[in-house]
Amino acid sequence: MLNKRILLIIGGGIAAYKSLEVIRRLLEKDVVVTPVLTAAGEEFITALTVSGLAGQRVYRELFDYDNEIEMGHIQLSRNADLLVVAPATADLMAKAAAGFAGDLATTLLLATDKPVIMAPAMNVRMWEHPTTRRNVATLIQDGIRLVGPQEGVMACGEFGMGRMAEPTEILSSIENYFAEKTLKGIHVIVTSGPTHEPIDPVRYIGNRSSGVQGTALAHELAILGAKVTFITGPTSIAPPDNVAVKKVGTAKEMAQAVEKSLPADVAVFAAAVADWRAESISDIKIKKNGNRIPSFKLVENDDILAGISQRQNGRPKLVIGFAAETNDVEENARRKLERKGCDWIVANNVSSEAGIMGGLENEVSLISLNKIESWPRMEKKVVAQKLAKRIVTALNV
Repeated sequence: MLNKRILLIIGGGIAAYKSLEVIRRLLEKDVVVTPVLTAAGEEFITALTVSGLAGQRVYRELFDYDNEIEMGHIQLSRNADLLVVAPATADLMAKAAAGFAGDLATTLLLATDKPVIMAPAMNVRMWEHPTTRRNVATLIQDGIRLVGPQEGVMACGEFGMGRMAEPTEILSSIENYFAEKTLKGIHVIVTSGPTHEPIDPVRYIGNRSSGVQGTALAHELAILGAKVTFITGPTSIAPPDNVAVKKVGTAKEMAQAVEKSLPADVAVFAAAVADWRAESISDIKIKKNGNRIPSFKLVENDDILAGISQRQNGRPKLVIGFAAETNDVEENARRKLERKGCDWIVANNVSSEAGIMGGLENEVSLISLNKIESWPRMEKKVVAQKLAKRIVTALNV
């Protein structure tokens, strides 16, 4: 999104404070943000705050002699690559749907020849009102894209649909619009997170995988236009909003979900699948019994990566595994590559000293049969971006 220009219209509502975070995140992506603050929006945040954060003049009035000389409102509406309205209040959406042009914000929306993304924010009753539903249908029919709203507690104390989408979700929607869809028509399966193998109704065998890396990769692949089937074990982070999500608990469930998701062009196995499960699971919680310590017979789970890599029919063109190692990382990962039969292994050091597992950063080596490429420590979302680009190159699309 380098040097893309976004005209950000900030409506009036308590959610206006989130627009400041949207500006900050866009600036991190080297986007030029031109802010427009409605009169109602100025009741919640100040023009000085918005201008200081965006590093740009804030436009507020339709009839402003100085602004018209510098940049007329028609030019302002067309000088951007994209218009974003956040928050998009019920009033602002109603005026846009009816084609009103009584202030600067609505005039810009009516005069623009560029795409528009709106992030609705209003009370749940207002969102559910038939008038709002008609206005939403009109806006969608006119080509306006919506991101959100979300369900949650309102500032008024009520609960329901109407909360403005979080800044990360709005940024994702913007990224999706600008991204070159190099993977359009490509189906990718991504597994992520841990699996939990139950011992009894309360306890399980598991690991500390957070699912952050797999989630980030699924997000980046979807931005590039891929149809992503995201199969995730139990995690506390939300899945991307632009993928098909299949939630599983155990290794067996994950293996079944992968099989049902085929055929695919690419399969990326970022999940930390438990190697073993209890042969038998207690129907009731196991209690302490004096000094007697319970014992369990473990059996191996099916090897999902090897099973897909060694398929005779319907094997994806590119199969990528992950290797979480605590010692001899590259040597163990290369052995895993040869043993499983996959095309690449993404290996990392998950020893306690590395502090990788469960964190937001990663330091990986990309291993193929003929090459080992070590990447420096970076945020997991950057690792995901680099790996997604390598996948594009490998598919020659």
